[in-house]
Amino acid sequence: MGEQPIFSTRAHVFQIDPNTKKNWVPTSKHAVTVSYFYDSTRNVYRIISLDGSKAIINSTITPNMTFTKTSQKFGQWADSRANTVYGLGFSSEHHLSKFAEKFQEFKEAARLAKEKSQEKMELTSTPSQESAGGDLQSPLTPESINGTDDERTPDVTQNSEPRVEPTQNALPFSHSSAISKHWEAELATLKGNNAKLTAALLESTANVKQWKQQLAAYQEEAERLHKRVTELECVSSQANAVHTHKTELNQTIQELEETLKVKEEEIERLKQEIDNARELQEQRDSLTQKLQEVEIRNKDLEGQLSDLEQRLEKSQNEQEAFRNNLKTLLEILDGKIFELTELRDNLAKLLECS
Repeated sequence: MGEQPIFSTRAHVFQIDPNTKKNWVPTSKHAVTVSYFYDSTRNVYRIISLDGSKAIINSTITPNMTFTKTSQKFGQWADSRANTVYGLGFSSEHHLSKFAEKFQEFKEAARLAKEKSQEKMELTSTPSQESAGGDLQSPLTPESINGTDDERTPDVTQNSEPRVEPTQNALPFSHSSAISKHWEAELATLKGNNAKLTAALLESTANVKQWKQQLAAYQEEAERLHKRVTELECVSSQANAVHTHKTELNQTIQELEETLKVKEEEIERLKQEIDNARELQEQRDSLTQKLQEVEIRNKDLEGQLSDLEQRLEKSQNEQEAFRNNLKTLLEILDGKIFELTELRDNLAKLLECS
C-alpha cells in the first residue's frame, strides 16, 4: 500500500552548516508542511518535507535518534545517514511538544520493529530442538548521532498555523509458520520418546510382577526356614548339625534380605520412571494444544491477509476509475477552453470590424 502520512504539522526548516557545524542554514523561505510517513512494506518511519517539488527533509527514524528541544519553539535531531542535523522552528510551544511526542512514539515503534526482526532471524536460524522466537527484517540500520545544546538556535518567526492530519496506526503483519514447524518437530520428538518410555514401562511392569512373585517365594522360604530352625533347635541330639545348618540358613536369609532390598530400590526407580513418563505425556498434550492454537491463529491471519488483499484491489480499482474520470474531465475542459478562445477571437474580430 506504500507510504502513508500519519502526522503532519508546519514549521520552518533548517540544516546545520556543514562547514562550521554551528550556524543554521534555512532551507525553506516560509513555513512548510513536515510529515511523518509510515512505509508498511519495509516497516519504516520517515520524516519528509517538501518545498515545492524539492525534498528538503528525508530522514529515516532509527531507535538511536534523539529529538532535542533547544528553545520553546525550536527543536533538532541528527541524521547520520544524511550526515546532517535538521532543525525545525514552530509557531508555538504546543506544536513543538506535539512533534516531539510523535518523534518519541515512532522512535519506540522503530525500536520494537528492530527487536522483532532480530527475534525472527534467530527463529529461522535456531535448530528444531531448541526454543525459537520471531520477526521481520528491519531496514533501520544506520547509527545516529545526537545534536548538542551548544548549537545555535535561530530566532524563527512564523505566521502560519500548523496543520495536523489524523494519525493512523500501521502495524506490521506477522506470520507464525516458523513457530508451527518448530512445535511440530518438538511433538514428533516427544512422540518418539513416549514410545520408547512406554516400551520400557511395559518391560518394567513385567519385571516388577516377576520380582514380586520371587519376593513372595523368598518370604515363604524364609518362614519355612525359620520353622525348620525352630524344629532343629528342639532336637538336642542334633545340636551341632542344627547349629551349622542354622548358620547357613542365617546367611541365606541375610542374602535374601539384601536381594529384597535391591529389588525394592529397583521398584522405586521404576516408579520414578513411570512418573517421568507421565510428565512427558502431559508435556506432549500441552504442546499438541499449543500447536492447535497456532494453526487456528494461522487460519485467522490467512483470512485477514485475504481480506486486506481484496480491499487493496478494490482501492486500486477505485483509484483507476477516478483517474479515468479526471482524464475525461480534463479533455472536456480543454475543449471548453478551446471554444472560449475561438469565441474571444471572433468577438475581437467583430469589434475591429465595427
